[in-house]
Amino acid sequence: MEKSCSLLIYFDKGTPAIANEIKEALEGNDDYAKTEAMKKAIMLLLNGETLPQLFITIVRYVLPSEDHTVQKLLLLYLEIIEKTDAKGKVMPEMILICQNLRNNLQHPNEYIRGVTLRFLCRLNEAEIIEPLIPSVLQNLEHRHPFIRRNAILAVMSIYKLPQGDQLLVDAPEMIEKVLSTEQDPSAKRNAFLMLFTCAQDRAINYLLTHVDRVPEWGELLQMVVLELIRKVCRTNRGEKGKYIKIIISLLNAPSTAVIYECASTLVSLSSAPTAIRAAANTYCQLLLSQSDNNVKLIVLDRLNELKSSHRDIMVDMIMDVLRALSSPNLDIRRKTLDIVLELITPRNINEVVLTLKKEVVKTQSGELEKNGEYRQMLIQAIHSCAIKFPEVASTVVHMLMDFLGDSNVASALDVVVFVREIIETNPKLRVSIITRLLDTFYQIRAARVCSCALWIIGEYCLSLSEVESGIATVKQCLGDLPFFSVSEEGGEASDSSNKVQQVNATTVSSRRPAVLADGTYATQSAASETAFSPPTLVQGSLSSGNLRSLILTGDFFLGAVVACTLTKLVLRLEEVQPSIAEVNRASSQALLIMVSILQLGQSSVLPHPIDNDSYDRIVLCIRLLCNTGDDIRKIWLQSCRQSYVKMLADKQLRETEEIKAKAQISYAQPDDLIDFYHLKSRKGMSQLELEDEVQDDLKRATGEFIKDGDDANKLNRILQLTGFSDPVYAEAYVTVHHYDIVLDVTVINRTKETLQNLCLELATMGDLKLVDRPQNYTLAPESSKQIKANIKVSSTETGVIFGNIVYETSNVHERMVVVLNDIHIDIMDYISPAVCTDVAFRTMWAEFEWENKVAVNTVIQHEKEFLDHIIKSTNMKCLTASSALDGDCGFLAANLYAKSVFGEDALVNISIEKQADGKLSGYIRIRSKTQGIALSLGDKITLKQKGGS
Repeated sequence: MEKSCSLLIYFDKGTPAIANEIKEALEGNDDYAKTEAMKKAIMLLLNGETLPQLFITIVRYVLPSEDHTVQKLLLLYLEIIEKTDAKGKVMPEMILICQNLRNNLQHPNEYIRGVTLRFLCRLNEAEIIEPLIPSVLQNLEHRHPFIRRNAILAVMSIYKLPQGDQLLVDAPEMIEKVLSTEQDPSAKRNAFLMLFTCAQDRAINYLLTHVDRVPEWGELLQMVVLELIRKVCRTNRGEKGKYIKIIISLLNAPSTAVIYECASTLVSLSSAPTAIRAAANTYCQLLLSQSDNNVKLIVLDRLNELKSSHRDIMVDMIMDVLRALSSPNLDIRRKTLDIVLELITPRNINEVVLTLKKEVVKTQSGELEKNGEYRQMLIQAIHSCAIKFPEVASTVVHMLMDFLGDSNVASALDVVVFVREIIETNPKLRVSIITRLLDTFYQIRAARVCSCALWIIGEYCLSLSEVESGIATVKQCLGDLPFFSVSEEGGEASDSSNKVQQVNATTVSSRRPAVLADGTYATQSAASETAFSPPTLVQGSLSSGNLRSLILTGDFFLGAVVACTLTKLVLRLEEVQPSIAEVNRASSQALLIMVSILQLGQSSVLPHPIDNDSYDRIVLCIRLLCNTGDDIRKIWLQSCRQSYVKMLADKQLRETEEIKAKAQISYAQPDDLIDFYHLKSRKGMSQLELEDEVQDDLKRATGEFIKDGDDANKLNRILQLTGFSDPVYAEAYVTVHHYDIVLDVTVINRTKETLQNLCLELATMGDLKLVDRPQNYTLAPESSKQIKANIKVSSTETGVIFGNIVYETSNVHERMVVVLNDIHIDIMDYISPAVCTDVAFRTMWAEFEWENKVAVNTVIQHEKEFLDHIIKSTNMKCLTASSALDGDCGFLAANLYAKSVFGEDALVNISIEKQADGKLSGYIRIRSKTQGIALSLGDKITLKQKGGS
């Protein structure tokens, strides 16, 4: 850890090699044995062994070897051994190596020369390098490109050494000459890289003199050119106009890597519409031409960034982005749809919806296993299009209604929710939607979809023909009544059932095994008892479909919904049907259906009896049909729909508020400097440069160049690590990035003595790992030092960093230790508020296995205030609509949701009640996929929930 390492090899500690064995193998003549021995020696050295006795053996027996592998291993060995003594001076025996290296640099074999030059790149001792410089420079003119390219890298690394500019005074000039004559693309790239890192002005000069030939250069060189342009434009923004022209010319390069880099460089340097359009076009080309899914996802991320900063330009690209739906990968399709939905305008809505409709039709082919999931995504996309632009609803709603009977319940549910919203927001489509729904109702297979469809039928069948069709459809789908029949033999049903059972059990004489419902085998006599258990269910004809079969599975909630729908239809029939006899007939039929459902629920036919809620609801419907009053009629026929309209209005309001919040941009200070574009000189400026200047001025005027970093917020993140009376004062500024934490520690020597070997020793607890160990420093009296420490984070868990500062003084021989205050890494730095649908929340709630239950213990006395306090403390988003939380009823339930930077979901459910004494009681339940996030959030809530002062 103390010294930098350029070599890592896996080492199996189970079989340690002994130094004597290695020595014997190296002294022999077998090249293979020497190779194996050198490998063992290198591994031992990398794992902390010193092996001082091997050096002379290697000099005597390995240096003269002509084997290429042995020579390569020798260079690796020389790279990792200690070449200096305790005082930092080069050991005298290293002179033995110099001669060998010089011979290698003049070796007739190109490989030996090349790897030796590569080795010199990793050598830091000027005393060893100095005698080799003439040989290195000779290799710059060697006929073989492999040697030339490595010689250039060697010159670059020597020149970058602390005394490198004295060892090689005229290196940049030499390399510039090499660059002008060099033909090999790789060597040319290395030469340009050397100028870029060591003599930037020469690199810029070379680039600008050969600006017309840049598109013809090799891919490697073009990448370095882009790197140079980025660096130059960052330091000197005024000159970026001429460089942007070079980038535009490179957008037609044959290499996809180059054009991707060009596009991202353009976006980072310029806001000119021409430049952004060129970058967006390039990304769209890459999206279609690349087959690798990871590349497509990265390109979609870039397009997403462009969408947020340059929406107007991206709107024109919407159809090109949509073509990415041809990829079979669901993540790519999801990302594509997310981008497209935010770029929809009245101009392009029809084209987009047409494309989405075609995609929906394609999913019916059933070739791909995830077609159902993709169809659900498309339906949701069409839904949001139709809500934003109601005029397109008529073109899609009928096509989507074909999917009400979809085997994928989630997508069928999305369709029915979409239909429910469209029928309310588009009154013109009501008649056609109701007619189509009644025609296709029998195809629906899922109970939840049936419930929603029945609600639509109950609320939106208004005319006489519609109401009659509605009642007929429900009756048809329930089939013939009753739902079960009791055998009439022998008086009482129970006696007859026993008799029938005995008769059936004895009459069966076949000994063949029978297959039971769960797929297991049974002998026929055992099977007969499960097969003939009276009273028997009457399955009805095949045409009497979905509602009957769902109710016979014991879904009595659906039975209650059927009862409510029939009640609404009969109440509406009273208003639109002049004939009282017809009304009475429909009413009695509805009552018969309800009574039959209750009878089925209380019989022994089904394993579970009817639940109390459904029973009460059906009984209420029966009472209502027997005795209706005007107030009740109003509640059933108007209030339900009004509450739904209110819910839609709330949803719309929330969405518009979110859009407004996103649109708020911080503006510049009123006294900031503004350049007046019309007063600028336009001499020699291209259209693109002018555009770029204008955009920069606009950005400056609207404050986009100002960083969001809030100084007050920075001060909050400074933690005091030691006391003011300690001899060493330390404080840390903690910066939390996504996957790492940077500690910027300021250490101040408060004494009048020099502190030697001062070291900041850190240790961590939780899922935190130290990346590097800080070095030793010498601190002058009353001076300060900035020490940086990096810590990797691998999961959302509360971690602790603790440590000491250790130092020595001249008059005290033992080391002094100052213990530091612990740094607690807050889970709030990793989680951010997020939004998900109620369905997704419930699904995750059922799936996640880790739950943490925290009892409410607070001084806050108002439910809404307590909820706001928890939201603020946990940095989560409340998914429960604010309208649902209004009012004062003494209890409150709400769902909160957040997502961590590692993609983990955090779900919280708050259930609280106000006691008679005014205190709040209840529970906060936290669920997540991982234990860490559930425990950490629980600790945070326990800590913060008290409230008050």
